[in-house]
Amino acid sequence: MSRSMFAYTKTILERVSFDPLLFCKELEKAVRFLLPSEVDELFDWLLNYTNEKPELKHCLIVVNK
Repeated sequence: MSRSMFAYTKTILERVSFDPLLFCKELEKAVRFLLPSEVDELFDWLLNYTNEKPELKHCLIVVNK
C-alpha cells in the first residue's frame, strides 16, 4: 500500500507543478504522510524533476527540514 502512496504523491506533484506555491503545499503534505525512506526517495526524484523546472527548486527546502 505504501508504494502506491508514493506513486500517487509523484503523480499529484507532477499535476500541480504549474504553480510553485501549490507544489510546495502538496510537497509538505507528502512529507507528513510518507515513510522516512520514501521521503528520501522522493527527494532524489525531486532533484531530478526540478532540473527541468527550476522555478520549483526552492520547494526542496520542505524535504530538508
